[in-house]
Amino acid sequence: MRTINVNEITKNIKEMCIEANHYLSPDMDKAMKQAEQTEKSPLGKQILGQLQENLKIAAEDMIPICQDTGMAVIFLEIGQDVHFEGGLLEDAVNEGVRQGYVDGYLRKSVVKDPLIRENTKDNTPAILHTKIVAGDKVKIKVAPKGFGSENMSRVFMLKPAEGIEGVKEAILTAVKDAGPNACPPMVVGVGIGGTFEKCALMAKEALTREVGTHSDIPYVKEMEEEVLEKINGLGIGPGGLGGTTTALAVNINTYPTHIAGLPVGVNICCHVNRHAIREI
Repeated sequence: MRTINVNEITKNIKEMCIEANHYLSPDMDKAMKQAEQTEKSPLGKQILGQLQENLKIAAEDMIPICQDTGMAVIFLEIGQDVHFEGGLLEDAVNEGVRQGYVDGYLRKSVVKDPLIRENTKDNTPAILHTKIVAGDKVKIKVAPKGFGSENMSRVFMLKPAEGIEGVKEAILTAVKDAGPNACPPMVVGVGIGGTFEKCALMAKEALTREVGTHSDIPYVKEMEEEVLEKINGLGIGPGGLGGTTTALAVNINTYPTHIAGLPVGVNICCHVNRHAIREI
């Protein structure tokens, strides 16, 4: 049994909120540079260059990458041999987000009630997802999610007979409907299977997978590659102004489902796809 004081969780989440909002992750940096090289539209290539200049200034001057510093989404993979002490884990997570957004001078975008709309003034509470895994480590993923792209996300409850072609069409429909509103080039997270809420959760977590990597399931890998090619053939392009780079990646997660259903979640993220990952 390994004991971890929850203050360690708070400290790391504070740092990760600031890190994710100021620095592009290495996989996204590589993908953006590659996209600029392969983009066929002169305007699209220019926009990709401008986006990278913005990212460079943000990192050098410690200015947020985007004015929408997002709602903090936290994934915790907790080893079952870990014991937390010093307080409640969820309180520690929210304290880390509070410190990160207040001390890091990040925009506070969370409202206390979805209809009354009073700002909480510290960007809490976070959206927390926990999973118990083997071992005595804790893996933390912090993914601040802006709502320009979040608002473009969809859940499709398909009939099983619609099959793989129906799934592909659902993903393309979500991207077409998003158009320029999701700040392309985008990263498209997809969850297939499970239930209504499970497919959406898988789609969200798929956004934290390293861009350029693929599913271990051969047919899923093929679908990721095929759908990415089709998305980039839509012509939406960087900034929605046309081009051959509408998406940088399509990441698909799958899970068993009921004989009567085929749930598909599509969670779209903008070109920065902010995330930070640590293991303690």
